[in-house]
Amino acid sequence: MRTPSRRRPRAIAAAAAGTLLAPLLSGCWTGAGGAGSGGDAINVLMVNNPQMVELQKLTRAHFTAETGIKVNFTVLPENDVRDKISQDFANQAGQYDVATLSNYEIPIYARNGWLRAMDDYVAEDRDFDEQDILAPMRQSLTGDDGKTYGQPFYGESSFLMYRKDVFEEQGLTMPERPTWQQVADLAAQADGAEGDMKGICLRGLPGWGEVMAPLTTVVNTFGGTWFDQDWTARLDSPEFEKATKFYVDLVRSHGESGAAQAGFAECLNNMTQGKVAMWYDATSAAGSLEADKSPVKGKIGYVPAPVERTESSGWLYTWAWGIQNASRNTDKAWEFVSWASSKEYEELVGEEFGWSNVPAGKRASTYQNPAYREEAAAFQEMTREAIEAARPTDPGVQPRPAPGIQFVGIPEFTDLGTKVALEISAAVAGRQSVETALDKSQELAEQVSEEYEGR
Repeated sequence: MRTPSRRRPRAIAAAAAGTLLAPLLSGCWTGAGGAGSGGDAINVLMVNNPQMVELQKLTRAHFTAETGIKVNFTVLPENDVRDKISQDFANQAGQYDVATLSNYEIPIYARNGWLRAMDDYVAEDRDFDEQDILAPMRQSLTGDDGKTYGQPFYGESSFLMYRKDVFEEQGLTMPERPTWQQVADLAAQADGAEGDMKGICLRGLPGWGEVMAPLTTVVNTFGGTWFDQDWTARLDSPEFEKATKFYVDLVRSHGESGAAQAGFAECLNNMTQGKVAMWYDATSAAGSLEADKSPVKGKIGYVPAPVERTESSGWLYTWAWGIQNASRNTDKAWEFVSWASSKEYEELVGEEFGWSNVPAGKRASTYQNPAYREEAAAFQEMTREAIEAARPTDPGVQPRPAPGIQFVGIPEFTDLGTKVALEISAAVAGRQSVETALDKSQELAEQVSEEYEGR
Protein backbone atom coordinates (compact mmCIF):
# COMPACT_ATOMS: atom_id res chain seq x y z
CA MET A 1 0.00 0.00 0.00
CA ARG A 2 1.32 3.45 -0.86
CA THR A 3 1.98 5.79 2.01
CA PRO A 4 0.47 9.30 1.86
CA SER A 5 3.91 10.84 2.51
CA ARG A 6 4.95 9.77 -1.01
CA ARG A 7 2.88 12.62 -2.53
CA ARG A 8 2.27 16.27 -1.81
CA PRO A 9 -0.74 16.45 0.56
CA ARG A 10 -3.94 17.72 -0.98
CA ALA A 11 -7.54 18.11 0.09
CA ILE A 12 -8.35 14.44 0.32
CA ALA A 13 -11.86 15.02 1.62
CA ALA A 14 -12.63 17.23 -1.35
CA ALA A 15 -11.18 14.65 -3.71
CA ALA A 16 -13.33 11.95 -2.19
CA ALA A 17 -16.40 14.10 -2.73
CA GLY A 18 -15.41 14.81 -6.35
CA THR A 19 -16.58 12.75 -9.27
CA LEU A 20 -14.61 10.28 -11.35
CA LEU A 21 -16.23 8.21 -14.05
CA ALA A 22 -16.25 4.57 -13.06
CA PRO A 23 -13.80 2.24 -14.82
CA LEU A 24 -15.44 0.43 -17.71
CA LEU A 25 -14.85 -2.96 -19.20
CA SER A 26 -12.02 -3.53 -21.64
CA GLY A 27 -12.77 -2.00 -25.02
CA CYS A 28 -15.02 0.78 -23.73
CA TRP A 29 -14.03 4.34 -23.01
CA THR A 30 -14.71 7.01 -20.45
CA GLY A 31 -13.66 10.45 -19.59
CA ALA A 32 -12.07 12.86 -21.97
CA GLY A 33 -14.83 13.66 -24.42
CA GLY A 34 -16.52 16.63 -22.78
CA ALA A 35 -14.35 17.95 -20.00
CA GLY A 36 -10.78 18.81 -20.91
CA SER A 37 -7.93 18.61 -18.49
CA GLY A 38 -7.06 21.51 -16.27
CA GLY A 39 -7.32 22.43 -12.63
CA ASP A 40 -7.16 19.21 -10.66
CA ALA A 41 -7.98 16.90 -13.58
CA ILE A 42 -5.93 15.17 -16.25
CA ASN A 43 -6.94 13.12 -19.28
CA VAL A 44 -5.26 9.75 -19.87
CA LEU A 45 -5.57 7.80 -23.11
CA MET A 46 -4.56 4.15 -22.80
CA VAL A 47 -4.72 0.69 -24.31
CA ASN A 48 -7.36 -1.71 -23.01
CA ASN A 49 -5.21 -4.54 -21.70
CA PRO A 50 -6.15 -6.19 -18.38
CA GLN A 51 -3.43 -4.52 -16.33
CA MET A 52 -4.59 -1.10 -17.48
CA VAL A 53 -8.15 -1.95 -16.49
CA GLU A 54 -6.85 -2.84 -13.02
CA LEU A 55 -5.12 0.56 -12.94
CA GLN A 56 -8.49 2.22 -13.57
CA LYS A 57 -10.02 0.34 -10.68
CA LEU A 58 -7.29 1.50 -8.29
CA THR A 59 -6.87 5.12 -9.36
CA ARG A 60 -9.82 6.81 -7.68
CA ALA A 61 -9.50 5.14 -4.29
CA HIS A 62 -5.74 5.58 -4.10
CA PHE A 63 -4.15 8.14 -6.44
CA THR A 64 -7.07 10.60 -6.53
CA ALA A 65 -7.85 10.22 -2.83
CA GLU A 66 -4.21 10.88 -1.99
CA THR A 67 -3.42 13.71 -4.40
CA GLY A 68 -6.78 15.27 -5.24
CA ILE A 69 -6.04 14.81 -8.95
CA LYS A 70 -9.01 13.48 -10.91
CA VAL A 71 -8.13 11.18 -13.82
CA ASN A 72 -10.40 10.93 -16.86
CA PHE A 73 -9.59 7.73 -18.71
CA THR A 74 -10.18 6.94 -22.37
CA VAL A 75 -9.57 3.22 -22.96
CA LEU A 76 -9.46 1.70 -26.44
CA PRO A 77 -8.20 -1.43 -28.26
CA GLU A 78 -4.58 -1.29 -29.42
CA ASN A 79 -5.09 -0.34 -33.07
CA ASP A 80 -7.70 2.28 -32.17
CA VAL A 81 -5.67 3.79 -29.36
CA ARG A 82 -2.58 4.10 -31.56
CA ASP A 83 -4.59 5.99 -34.17
CA LYS A 84 -6.14 8.34 -31.61
CA ILE A 85 -2.81 8.99 -29.88
CA SER A 86 -1.01 9.75 -33.12
CA GLN A 87 -3.72 12.20 -34.17
CA ASP A 88 -3.80 14.09 -30.87
CA PHE A 89 -0.04 14.16 -30.29
CA ALA A 90 0.92 14.93 -33.90
CA ASN A 91 -1.43 17.91 -33.90
CA GLN A 92 -0.40 18.85 -30.35
CA ALA A 93 -4.09 19.25 -29.66
CA GLY A 94 -3.56 18.82 -25.95
CA GLN A 95 -6.79 16.91 -25.37
CA TYR A 96 -4.85 14.16 -23.59
CA ASP A 97 -2.15 14.88 -21.06
CA VAL A 98 -0.84 11.32 -20.83
CA ALA A 99 -0.96 8.35 -23.20
CA THR A 100 0.32 4.79 -23.34
CA LEU A 101 3.12 4.58 -25.89
CA SER A 102 5.56 1.79 -26.67
CA ASN A 103 9.32 1.91 -27.07
CA TYR A 104 8.65 2.00 -30.81
CA GLU A 105 6.74 5.30 -30.72
CA ILE A 106 8.47 7.20 -27.92
CA PRO A 107 11.83 7.93 -29.63
CA ILE A 108 9.98 8.93 -32.81
CA TYR A 109 7.51 11.17 -30.97
CA ALA A 110 10.35 12.73 -28.99
CA ARG A 111 12.22 13.50 -32.21
CA ASN A 112 9.12 15.31 -33.48
CA GLY A 113 8.79 17.41 -30.34
CA TRP A 114 5.48 15.84 -29.32
CA LEU A 115 6.56 14.70 -25.83
CA ARG A 116 7.60 16.44 -22.63
CA ALA A 117 11.01 15.38 -21.33
CA MET A 118 10.80 13.96 -17.81
CA ASP A 119 14.36 14.50 -16.58
CA ASP A 120 13.61 17.50 -14.37
CA TYR A 121 10.72 15.69 -12.74
CA VAL A 122 12.82 12.58 -12.16
CA ALA A 123 15.60 14.66 -10.60
CA GLU A 124 13.18 16.27 -8.15
CA ASP A 125 11.22 13.09 -7.32
CA ARG A 126 13.70 11.24 -5.14
CA ASP A 127 11.18 8.52 -4.28
CA PHE A 128 10.72 7.49 -7.91
CA ASP A 129 14.17 5.82 -8.16
CA GLU A 130 14.63 5.77 -11.92
CA GLN A 131 17.87 3.81 -11.57
CA ASP A 132 15.72 0.90 -10.38
CA ILE A 133 14.21 0.75 -13.90
CA LEU A 134 15.92 -2.03 -15.86
CA ALA A 135 18.59 -0.56 -18.13
CA PRO A 136 17.16 -1.85 -21.46
CA MET A 137 13.84 -0.23 -20.58
CA ARG A 138 15.43 3.11 -19.66
CA GLN A 139 17.48 3.14 -22.84
CA SER A 140 14.52 2.28 -25.07
CA LEU A 141 12.57 5.29 -23.77
CA THR A 142 15.34 7.81 -24.35
CA GLY A 143 15.37 10.36 -27.15
CA ASP A 144 18.20 11.26 -29.51
CA ASP A 145 19.12 14.07 -27.12
CA GLY A 146 19.68 11.64 -24.27
CA LYS A 147 16.62 12.80 -22.35
CA THR A 148 13.92 10.56 -20.91
CA TYR A 149 10.52 10.78 -22.61
CA GLY A 150 8.67 7.81 -21.14
CA GLN A 151 8.31 5.71 -18.01
CA PRO A 152 7.36 2.03 -18.33
CA PHE A 153 4.14 0.60 -16.96
CA TYR A 154 5.30 -2.94 -17.69
CA GLY A 155 7.96 -4.54 -19.86
CA GLU A 156 8.45 -7.79 -21.70
CA SER A 157 10.78 -9.81 -23.85
CA SER A 158 10.04 -13.12 -25.56
CA PHE A 159 10.80 -16.73 -24.67
CA LEU A 160 9.77 -20.29 -25.45
CA MET A 161 7.08 -21.92 -23.32
CA TYR A 162 6.52 -25.68 -23.33
CA ARG A 163 4.48 -28.36 -21.59
CA LYS A 164 6.85 -30.06 -19.15
CA ASP A 165 4.43 -32.91 -18.49
CA VAL A 166 3.93 -33.67 -22.19
CA PHE A 167 7.68 -33.63 -22.82
CA GLU A 168 8.22 -36.04 -19.92
CA GLU A 169 5.50 -38.39 -21.15
CA GLN A 170 6.96 -38.38 -24.65
CA GLY A 171 10.56 -38.76 -23.47
CA LEU A 172 11.53 -35.36 -24.91
CA THR A 173 14.19 -33.06 -23.46
CA MET A 174 14.13 -29.30 -23.89
CA PRO A 175 17.67 -27.84 -24.11
CA GLU A 176 18.47 -25.06 -21.66
CA ARG A 177 19.20 -22.75 -24.61
CA PRO A 178 17.55 -24.27 -27.68
CA THR A 179 18.27 -23.51 -31.30
CA TRP A 180 15.43 -23.06 -33.73
CA GLN A 181 16.31 -26.31 -35.45
CA GLN A 182 16.05 -28.14 -32.15
CA VAL A 183 12.65 -26.52 -31.59
CA ALA A 184 11.48 -27.65 -35.02
CA ASP A 185 12.59 -31.22 -34.28
CA LEU A 186 10.79 -31.17 -30.92
CA ALA A 187 7.64 -29.75 -32.52
CA ALA A 188 7.57 -32.65 -34.95
CA GLN A 189 7.92 -35.17 -32.10
CA ALA A 190 5.33 -33.46 -29.86
CA ASP A 191 2.79 -33.13 -32.67
CA GLY A 192 -0.16 -35.37 -31.78
CA ALA A 193 1.16 -36.16 -28.31
CA GLU A 194 -2.31 -35.74 -26.81
CA GLY A 195 -5.26 -36.08 -29.18
CA ASP A 196 -5.23 -33.16 -31.58
CA MET A 197 -2.35 -31.37 -29.84
CA LYS A 198 -0.01 -29.59 -32.25
CA GLY A 199 3.72 -29.19 -31.73
CA ILE A 200 3.93 -25.41 -31.51
CA CYS A 201 1.98 -22.15 -31.72
CA LEU A 202 3.47 -19.26 -33.71
CA ARG A 203 1.65 -16.06 -34.67
CA GLY A 204 0.41 -15.86 -38.24
CA LEU A 205 -2.09 -13.02 -37.86
CA PRO A 206 -1.37 -10.00 -40.10
CA GLY A 207 0.04 -6.96 -38.34
CA TRP A 208 3.43 -5.38 -37.74
CA GLY A 209 2.97 -6.18 -34.06
CA GLU A 210 1.52 -9.64 -34.67
CA VAL A 211 3.21 -12.08 -37.07
CA MET A 212 6.08 -9.70 -37.82
CA ALA A 213 7.16 -9.46 -34.17
CA PRO A 214 8.21 -13.10 -33.63
CA LEU A 215 9.21 -13.57 -37.28
CA THR A 216 11.61 -10.62 -37.19
CA THR A 217 13.40 -12.10 -34.17
CA VAL A 218 13.84 -15.30 -36.19
CA VAL A 219 15.16 -13.29 -39.13
CA ASN A 220 17.66 -11.55 -36.84
CA THR A 221 19.12 -14.74 -35.42
CA PHE A 222 19.23 -16.42 -38.86
CA GLY A 223 21.47 -13.56 -40.02
CA GLY A 224 18.89 -11.45 -41.86
CA THR A 225 17.80 -7.84 -41.55
CA TRP A 226 15.13 -5.55 -43.01
CA PHE A 227 17.75 -2.96 -44.02
CA ASP A 228 21.53 -2.95 -44.01
CA GLN A 229 23.55 -0.08 -42.58
CA ASP A 230 23.23 1.88 -45.85
CA TRP A 231 19.43 1.50 -45.89
CA THR A 232 19.45 -1.08 -48.67
CA ALA A 233 16.34 -3.26 -48.36
CA ARG A 234 17.37 -6.88 -47.69
CA LEU A 235 14.10 -8.83 -47.65
CA ASP A 236 15.31 -10.68 -50.74
CA SER A 237 18.52 -11.84 -49.07
CA PRO A 238 19.17 -15.59 -48.61
CA GLU A 239 19.14 -15.14 -44.81
CA PHE A 240 15.78 -13.36 -44.72
CA GLU A 241 14.27 -15.96 -47.06
CA LYS A 242 15.71 -18.88 -45.10
CA ALA A 243 14.31 -17.55 -41.81
CA THR A 244 10.88 -16.81 -43.27
CA LYS A 245 10.64 -20.15 -45.01
CA PHE A 246 11.66 -21.89 -41.79
CA TYR A 247 8.98 -20.03 -39.79
CA VAL A 248 6.22 -20.61 -42.34
CA ASP A 249 7.12 -24.27 -42.87
CA LEU A 250 7.22 -24.89 -39.12
CA VAL A 251 3.82 -23.40 -38.40
CA ARG A 252 2.24 -25.02 -41.45
CA SER A 253 3.69 -28.46 -40.63
CA HIS A 254 3.36 -28.55 -36.85
CA GLY A 255 1.57 -25.37 -35.82
CA GLU A 256 -1.91 -24.52 -34.59
CA SER A 257 -4.97 -24.79 -36.77
CA GLY A 258 -6.02 -21.50 -38.36
CA ALA A 259 -2.51 -20.16 -37.94
CA ALA A 260 -3.00 -17.33 -40.44
CA GLN A 261 -5.57 -15.82 -38.06
CA ALA A 262 -3.76 -16.61 -34.82
CA GLY A 263 -2.15 -13.83 -32.82
CA PHE A 264 -1.10 -13.52 -29.19
CA ALA A 265 -4.62 -14.04 -27.81
CA GLU A 266 -5.30 -17.12 -29.93
CA CYS A 267 -1.98 -18.74 -29.04
CA LEU A 268 -2.58 -18.00 -25.35
CA ASN A 269 -5.92 -19.78 -25.59
CA ASN A 270 -4.35 -22.71 -27.45
CA MET A 271 -1.65 -23.11 -24.82
CA THR A 272 -4.07 -22.73 -21.91
CA GLN A 273 -6.50 -25.25 -23.40
CA GLY A 274 -3.82 -27.86 -24.07
CA LYS A 275 -4.00 -27.62 -27.86
CA VAL A 276 -0.26 -27.01 -28.38
CA ALA A 277 2.89 -28.35 -26.74
CA MET A 278 5.06 -25.25 -27.25
CA TRP A 279 4.61 -21.55 -27.81
CA TYR A 280 7.15 -18.83 -28.67
CA ASP A 281 5.88 -15.39 -27.65
CA ALA A 282 5.90 -12.59 -25.08
CA THR A 283 7.15 -13.20 -21.55
CA SER A 284 4.05 -11.38 -20.30
CA ALA A 285 2.00 -14.47 -21.24
CA ALA A 286 3.42 -16.39 -18.31
CA GLY A 287 1.28 -14.58 -15.75
CA SER A 288 -1.87 -15.86 -17.45
CA LEU A 289 -0.54 -19.38 -17.85
CA GLU A 290 0.36 -19.53 -14.16
CA ALA A 291 -2.80 -17.87 -12.87
CA ASP A 292 -4.71 -19.70 -10.14
CA LYS A 293 -7.54 -20.80 -12.45
CA SER A 294 -5.30 -21.75 -15.39
CA PRO A 295 -5.62 -25.46 -16.28
CA VAL A 296 -1.90 -25.54 -17.16
CA LYS A 297 -0.63 -23.82 -14.02
CA GLY A 298 2.57 -25.57 -12.91
CA LYS A 299 2.84 -27.56 -16.14
CA ILE A 300 4.79 -25.01 -18.19
CA GLY A 301 8.53 -24.78 -18.61
CA TYR A 302 10.31 -21.64 -19.84
CA VAL A 303 13.55 -21.31 -21.80
CA PRO A 304 15.19 -18.40 -23.67
CA ALA A 305 14.12 -17.39 -27.16
CA PRO A 306 15.62 -19.89 -29.63
CA VAL A 307 18.69 -18.82 -31.58
CA GLU A 308 20.79 -19.76 -34.57
CA ARG A 309 23.62 -17.29 -35.19
CA THR A 310 23.19 -14.86 -32.29
CA GLU A 311 23.64 -15.34 -28.55
CA SER A 312 20.13 -14.12 -27.78
CA SER A 313 17.06 -13.28 -29.83
CA GLY A 314 14.33 -12.15 -27.44
CA TRP A 315 12.53 -8.93 -28.27
CA LEU A 316 12.10 -5.86 -26.06
CA TYR A 317 8.75 -4.14 -25.56
CA THR A 318 7.10 -1.89 -23.05
CA TRP A 319 3.83 -0.07 -22.67
CA ALA A 320 5.01 3.20 -21.20
CA TRP A 321 3.58 6.57 -20.20
CA GLY A 322 4.31 9.65 -22.30
CA ILE A 323 3.31 13.23 -21.46
CA GLN A 324 2.11 15.36 -24.37
CA ASN A 325 4.20 18.48 -24.86
CA ALA A 326 1.03 20.53 -25.35
CA SER A 327 -0.44 19.43 -22.02
CA ARG A 328 -1.56 22.28 -19.78
CA ASN A 329 -1.11 20.10 -16.72
CA THR A 330 2.34 18.56 -16.98
CA ASP A 331 3.04 18.69 -13.23
CA LYS A 332 -0.09 16.72 -12.42
CA ALA A 333 0.54 14.45 -15.40
CA TRP A 334 3.92 13.59 -13.92
CA GLU A 335 2.35 12.82 -10.55
CA PHE A 336 0.13 10.26 -12.27
CA VAL A 337 2.96 8.81 -14.37
CA SER A 338 5.29 8.47 -11.41
CA TRP A 339 2.55 6.76 -9.37
CA ALA A 340 1.57 4.35 -12.15
CA SER A 341 5.22 3.38 -12.74
CA SER A 342 6.29 3.20 -9.12
CA LYS A 343 7.36 0.43 -6.76
CA GLU A 344 4.48 1.38 -4.50
CA TYR A 345 1.94 0.84 -7.27
CA GLU A 346 3.29 -2.67 -7.83
CA GLU A 347 2.89 -3.37 -4.12
CA LEU A 348 -0.69 -2.09 -4.28
CA VAL A 349 -1.51 -4.43 -7.18
CA GLY A 350 0.09 -7.33 -5.35
CA GLU A 351 -2.07 -6.68 -2.31
CA GLU A 352 -5.28 -6.08 -4.24
CA PHE A 353 -5.08 -8.58 -7.11
CA GLY A 354 -2.21 -10.96 -6.33
CA TRP A 355 1.47 -10.76 -7.20
CA SER A 356 1.16 -12.64 -10.49
CA ASN A 357 -0.84 -9.64 -11.78
CA VAL A 358 1.84 -7.07 -10.98
CA PRO A 359 2.89 -5.04 -14.07
CA ALA A 360 6.42 -6.38 -13.91
CA GLY A 361 9.32 -6.41 -16.34
CA LYS A 362 10.47 -2.88 -15.58
CA ARG A 363 12.05 -2.64 -12.10
CA ALA A 364 14.96 -4.55 -10.61
CA SER A 365 13.34 -4.34 -7.17
CA THR A 366 10.37 -6.38 -8.41
CA TYR A 367 12.65 -9.35 -8.88
CA GLN A 368 14.03 -8.94 -5.36
CA ASN A 369 10.57 -8.86 -3.78
CA PRO A 370 10.02 -12.14 -1.87
CA ALA A 371 6.25 -12.13 -2.44
CA TYR A 372 6.63 -11.66 -6.19
CA ARG A 373 9.47 -14.16 -6.46
CA GLU A 374 7.41 -16.80 -4.70
CA GLU A 375 4.20 -16.34 -6.69
CA ALA A 376 5.99 -15.91 -10.03
CA ALA A 377 8.70 -18.47 -9.32
CA ALA A 378 8.04 -20.43 -12.51
CA PHE A 379 8.93 -17.57 -14.85
CA GLN A 380 10.18 -14.46 -13.07
CA GLU A 381 13.91 -15.14 -13.34
CA MET A 382 13.68 -16.19 -16.98
CA THR A 383 11.68 -13.04 -17.78
CA ARG A 384 14.25 -10.76 -16.20
CA GLU A 385 17.12 -12.52 -17.95
CA ALA A 386 15.35 -12.20 -21.29
CA ILE A 387 14.78 -8.46 -20.84
CA GLU A 388 18.35 -7.82 -19.72
CA ALA A 389 19.74 -9.86 -22.64
CA ALA A 390 17.76 -7.90 -25.24
CA ARG A 391 19.92 -5.91 -27.67
CA PRO A 392 17.71 -3.30 -29.39
CA THR A 393 20.62 -1.51 -31.08
CA ASP A 394 22.46 -4.69 -32.10
CA PRO A 395 19.95 -7.55 -32.49
CA GLY A 396 21.53 -9.39 -35.40
CA VAL A 397 24.84 -10.18 -37.06
CA GLN A 398 25.31 -6.87 -38.90
CA PRO A 399 25.09 -3.13 -38.11
CA ARG A 400 21.59 -1.63 -38.37
CA PRO A 401 20.57 1.86 -39.50
CA ALA A 402 17.81 2.14 -36.86
CA PRO A 403 17.15 0.54 -33.46
CA GLY A 404 14.63 -2.21 -32.85
CA ILE A 405 14.50 -5.97 -32.41
CA GLN A 406 11.00 -6.94 -33.54
CA PHE A 407 10.52 -3.71 -35.48
CA VAL A 408 12.54 -1.07 -37.33
CA GLY A 409 12.51 2.18 -35.40
CA ILE A 410 11.32 4.50 -38.18
CA PRO A 411 7.86 6.08 -38.68
CA GLU A 412 7.34 4.24 -41.96
CA PHE A 413 7.52 0.83 -40.33
CA THR A 414 3.90 0.77 -39.21
CA ASP A 415 2.77 0.90 -42.83
CA LEU A 416 5.60 -1.22 -44.24
CA GLY A 417 5.37 -3.85 -41.51
CA THR A 418 1.61 -4.14 -41.89
CA LYS A 419 1.82 -4.59 -45.66
CA VAL A 420 4.61 -7.17 -45.42
CA ALA A 421 2.64 -8.99 -42.71
CA LEU A 422 -0.27 -9.41 -45.11
CA GLU A 423 2.05 -11.13 -47.58
CA ILE A 424 3.60 -13.38 -44.93
CA SER A 425 0.21 -14.30 -43.51
CA ALA A 426 -0.93 -15.27 -47.00
CA ALA A 427 2.06 -17.62 -47.19
CA VAL A 428 1.14 -19.09 -43.80
CA ALA A 429 -2.37 -19.68 -45.15
CA GLY A 430 -0.91 -21.41 -48.22
CA ARG A 431 -2.27 -18.85 -50.65
CA GLN A 432 1.19 -18.01 -52.02
CA SER A 433 4.80 -19.13 -51.67
CA VAL A 434 7.31 -17.53 -49.34
CA GLU A 435 9.33 -16.53 -52.39
CA THR A 436 6.36 -14.66 -53.88
CA ALA A 437 5.58 -13.03 -50.53
CA LEU A 438 9.14 -11.77 -50.16
CA ASP A 439 9.36 -10.56 -53.76
CA LYS A 440 6.36 -8.32 -53.10
CA SER A 441 7.73 -7.32 -49.69
CA GLN A 442 11.11 -6.38 -51.11
CA GLU A 443 9.44 -3.94 -53.51
CA LEU A 444 7.61 -2.34 -50.58
CA ALA A 445 10.82 -2.07 -48.55
CA GLU A 446 12.70 -0.54 -51.48
CA GLN A 447 10.22 2.33 -51.48
CA VAL A 448 11.28 3.08 -47.91
CA SER A 449 14.96 2.66 -48.85
CA GLU A 450 14.63 5.44 -51.42
CA GLU A 451 13.57 7.81 -48.65
CA TYR A 452 16.53 6.99 -46.41
CA GLU A 453 19.49 6.16 -48.65
CA GLY A 454 22.28 8.67 -48.26
CA ARG A 455 21.15 9.93 -44.86
